[in-house]
Amino acid sequence: MMNPGQNLVAIGGGTGLSTLLAGLKERVGKHSAPSWIENLSAIVTVSDDGGSSGRLRDELQMLPPGDIRNCMIALSEDSSLLSRLFKYRFRGEGELGGHSFGNLFLAALTEVTGDFTEAIRLSSEVLASKGHIFPATLSDVRLAAELEDGTVVRGETQITASRAPIRRLRLEPEQCLPLPQVLKAIREADVITVGPGSLYTSILPNLLVADVSRAIGESSAIKIFVSNLMTQPGETDGYSARKHLETVKQYAPEIHFDFIVVNDRRISSEQAERYAAEHAYQIGLDEPLDQEVDKATEIMQADLLDEGEKVRHNSRSLAEVVMACCERARLRSAVTL
Repeated sequence: MMNPGQNLVAIGGGTGLSTLLAGLKERVGKHSAPSWIENLSAIVTVSDDGGSSGRLRDELQMLPPGDIRNCMIALSEDSSLLSRLFKYRFRGEGELGGHSFGNLFLAALTEVTGDFTEAIRLSSEVLASKGHIFPATLSDVRLAAELEDGTVVRGETQITASRAPIRRLRLEPEQCLPLPQVLKAIREADVITVGPGSLYTSILPNLLVADVSRAIGESSAIKIFVSNLMTQPGETDGYSARKHLETVKQYAPEIHFDFIVVNDRRISSEQAERYAAEHAYQIGLDEPLDQEVDKATEIMQADLLDEGEKVRHNSRSLAEVVMACCERARLRSAVTL
């Protein structure tokens, strides 16, 4: 008898979310696999205020399209010329310089339809995306961080640039509402992943949107936290995998994770030296995770590194571990029946 497909919801932003989605899309509709995906949805942070996204946000009073564009590309057919086109970034110092075609396409389609979510849906159709993409909120939200010295810094770009420890993060306005489709996707999910991504600027902004954390906590879905590979200078200096998880629980105490996914392969000495020069260090290798994480949370360790100079997750390896979590949970449930 064929196992039923999973309704999987991935939450995050930045390159981390798009990397995970690129691997998960290969499992959509693969009925022959022990664990496969029937419906794949991404919930994406919309607090970016830098680069092309920030310029369009200020000029057109629209939500930042960059992270959403990256997710659409990640879910699209790799061979598609349109996918390559959406990645294209204009060169030069003029008004177009630095803008990506995908951002401009989303901006134009938002103007034509008058609806950002409809622009995302139509763009996803154009790209033949294997999933649904939802902004966490349609409110014009900005990040505000109180630093350890008491200074308040506003805007994702300024928070990242400050390179100072964060005492408290909030959204402005704090009472922003989630998209109804976001809560519906969470309620209907069989699996929910959180991360990887910048802790304070990609992951937590989604969980700070009203009712999102509560909905995740109330969901019966398998909940998986994907640990980052490296610390982020200023934001997560000295953070272990456990500290990342504890910080998420500090802001979203309703959420209990069934699995935490951690890389177990050491980066090269050249990479370690290059990242150390930027005060970034590898996470997860030298931690006694089995002693530090909640007993009810299972640790899944694997070689998750991609090849190349930059330290990145390998999309396929990461997706395999996520689906292995699903299979372990399914088998565990079958044993208890």
